[in-house]
Amino acid sequence: MCFGGGGPSQAEKQTSVDQRLEADEAKRQEAEKMAEQKKEDIQSAIEERFTGTKNGGAAIARRSGTGQRSLFRSQTGSGFLGRFG
Repeated sequence: MCFGGGGPSQAEKQTSVDQRLEADEAKRQEAEKMAEQKKEDIQSAIEERFTGTKNGGAAIARRSGTGQRSLFRSQTGSGFLGRFG
């Protein structure tokens, strides 16, 4: 057991605070860099999805049939007009 005025001095406390601030700043900068990279990845994925720059130039939305479809009118006759028109 330690009896007496031991413990960290003011200089040690200040050094600890400075190191903590530097570590927090480095961590924040790394998080910002990762967020920027993720933003760029998402933008390029969206761009590829709608411009068709991947897979031979055909637009993915048109090729895979996942584009906007009309429930009112359908080529196969299964839309609203095909059933009730």
